[in-house]
Amino acid sequence: METERVGDVVVVGGGVIGLTTAVVLAERGARVRVWTREPAERTTSAVAGALWWPYRIEPPAAVRAWALHSLDVYEELAGRPERTGVRLVEGVLGETGWDEVDGWAAARLPGLRAATAAEYRGSGLWARLPLIDMSIHLPWLRERLTAAGGTVETRTARRLGEPDAPAVVNCAGLGARTLVPDPSVRPVRGQLVIVENPGIRTWAVSADPASGETTYVLPHGDRLLLGGTAEEDAWSPEPDPAQAAAIVRRCAALWPEIAGARVLDHRVGLRPARPSVRLERTVLPDGRRLIHNYGHGGAGVTVAWGCAREAAALLTG
Repeated sequence: METERVGDVVVVGGGVIGLTTAVVLAERGARVRVWTREPAERTTSAVAGALWWPYRIEPPAAVRAWALHSLDVYEELAGRPERTGVRLVEGVLGETGWDEVDGWAAARLPGLRAATAAEYRGSGLWARLPLIDMSIHLPWLRERLTAAGGTVETRTARRLGEPDAPAVVNCAGLGARTLVPDPSVRPVRGQLVIVENPGIRTWAVSADPASGETTYVLPHGDRLLLGGTAEEDAWSPEPDPAQAAAIVRRCAALWPEIAGARVLDHRVGLRPARPSVRLERTVLPDGRRLIHNYGHGGAGVTVAWGCAREAAALLTG
């Protein structure tokens, strides 16, 4: 990147997409400020299950390219899990066939194979994938940005032309619905239950073909993240006790010991869904550069580094 063509940049949005994009820009010489309505720990990204795998995101070809670049980065970060929150963990992609990975991911995932009956009650693929602890990863991203000279400001953008910088990058997630405005951005509500880990070390994602429900168990040391839900156009940030009980029941069908695990917390996040990710360059009414990078649905973590690299390239293209 030609740093003299970048100058000052304001990134609107402080979730994983905004922070990752800000890090890439700052490390390439831009003077970056992140405007965020709330700290990263209170964004939707903080609620993410954060297993590297495309979920509820379009378009497929671009998503796969962004995801593979992000995989490269996460594999490197997994060498310092205590600092970055990234680990490579084995588990089962339930109800996933070879046709869903062949030609794009199979060659990049050593050890990928059919799950055995002892590993999973149905059909699926055994894989070793990045699993990210967002309680560690988000603060680490912020620290990496600061180390590169960037700053984070708790500040709400009322319109995209408001930031006083030659270039603006819109990573507002669900906020883009009113900020752009873009009514095609819609919430998909996700609920998690956090329980004490009874000793589970592998993850599992199970999809019910009949109902469309996705159940997942994600181990993070002494905690288990149990999910989940995918309610379209649901705005409530409050946990639903009935949904929580259903999540625990479904997860206990995978591992019976989960049924007796002590519940530690309930979390809800609103995924920023869109018919397809919007990653493009345009201009503000006054001619300043504007890059849109939003609409990542349930896969912001999965594509964050690939989208950040493309956003950086668009800024100087």
